[in-house]
Amino acid sequence: MDSAAEYGSVSLKDFISFSLFLIAFSLFTAVHKHYSLEQWKEFASQNPDCLKHLAASSGTGPSDLEQLEQILEAVPQVKYICLDVANGYSEHFVDFVKDVRKSFPEHTIMAGNVVTGEMVEELILSGADIIKVGIGPGSVCTTREKTGVGYPQLSAVMECADAAHGLKGHIISDGGCSCPGDVAMAFGAGADFVMLGGMLAGHSESDGDLIERDGKKYKLFYGMSSETAMKKYAGGIAEYRASEGKTVEMPFKGDVEHTIRDILGGIRSTCTYVGAATLKELSRRTTFVCVT
Repeated sequence: MDSAAEYGSVSLKDFISFSLFLIAFSLFTAVHKHYSLEQWKEFASQNPDCLKHLAASSGTGPSDLEQLEQILEAVPQVKYICLDVANGYSEHFVDFVKDVRKSFPEHTIMAGNVVTGEMVEELILSGADIIKVGIGPGSVCTTREKTGVGYPQLSAVMECADAAHGLKGHIISDGGCSCPGDVAMAFGAGADFVMLGGMLAGHSESDGDLIERDGKKYKLFYGMSSETAMKKYAGGIAEYRASEGKTVEMPFKGDVEHTIRDILGGIRSTCTYVGAATLKELSRRTTFVCVT
């Protein structure tokens, strides 16, 4: 889901392979909206046990909602919905969250992206359960360069977590992690979930051909607001807007399992350093110090 740069290019076959690795470690996947109803049905028939770890994503257009309804009707095992837009600060988005809540009263709804406590509260009161936090921090996001809009991710997580938890809601820290320590800090700041894009890109299970040059291997990685993604899914960049994502050559990292184990090992070590017996306890054991 960009915002934090999704796996926009992943084919169904590779997505199945990638998801099985994530699910093996109890990780969660939000599936971008460009997979068709037929692809969802195929995936569900082949991997019924995986569906409880997935969310179906949707934009806010009429066709997006129609496809979401078709997917959830065809694959009722999916109980999570991700309402994903780059800018959650609109009356239209709030109304859309309300409409989806009315249509799916028993589903868990994720919504975003926003970066302030007031908007977190607005979305939770409108029916969302989990708010996606982050504007501009993704490694292949250029929103801050193109628009001047953004918010420091750690500060956003702290503010938004307080707002969400006061209403018994949750937040996802979306973007800004480039190493296991960043993931640990997001949890320490109060995030309930951490979304990763670049850290999980460039692996064997990621889609795309290997690029070999000067004895080194790479895979392409791009944000969902990039020119690459818009050409693939929308036929190009609309005249009224600019690309807010970039395409990069990601050094090939091998199997994703090794990266996941490294991230989880780092978080476990963080908990040991600060005396947290559980991940949920980490935020209560964390103190941040300004160093610059």
